[in-house]
Amino acid sequence: MTKAELVAKIKEKAQLPTIVMAEGALDAVVASLREALAAGESVTFTGFGSFKVVERAARKGRNPRTGKEITIPASKVVKFTPGKGLKDAIM
Repeated sequence: MTKAELVAKIKEKAQLPTIVMAEGALDAVVASLREALAAGESVTFTGFGSFKVVERAARKGRNPRTGKEITIPASKVVKFTPGKGLKDAIM
């Protein structure tokens, strides 16, 4: 599903009068998620799932072209854990 398709579904399901309003709503949700995760908070949608930032430790890796061992630096990544409602919906 593309963003345009998602915006069209939001417009239909929320009964919004214009696509611009639906796109604004989606952009507001995404911006709020980004801000909360950047601040280190977790975001939970009951029945859907939760997003949280986790630390990935530094680790050893290997360059596939040369075979030389390299160190992959530590980083932060976003982890999504699906909720029971989402798991049940896709089963």
